[in-house]
Amino acid sequence: MSIVKINVLTVPAEQRETLEKRFASRAGAVENSDGFEWFELLRPIEGTDDYLVYTRWRDEESFQAWMEGPMKSAHQGGGAGGEERPKPASSSAAVWSFEVVQQASPKGE
Repeated sequence: MSIVKINVLTVPAEQRETLEKRFASRAGAVENSDGFEWFELLRPIEGTDDYLVYTRWRDEESFQAWMEGPMKSAHQGGGAGGEERPKPASSSAAVWSFEVVQQASPKGE
């Protein structure tokens, strides 16, 4: 079955809009990757400053290929025209890995 990667980003309140705009402008950055199945950016409602970036992949190899290819390229080096890369919106990050062992979807009508 699929694997899930959850990137936990601690984002101070004053950086939330910046983070969300950056994700909105990345359209297509992961969606066209082989083995990619799902993406969600989850905004905290209460009790935490942690955003969750949920991605689901066919297998670990697909995720690693994306990490070493498109994701790595997008996060390396300076900006266009030699501009300095913007500072991260998050103050810390961690990646959680899970294997899907059960799943369900709504029943058809």
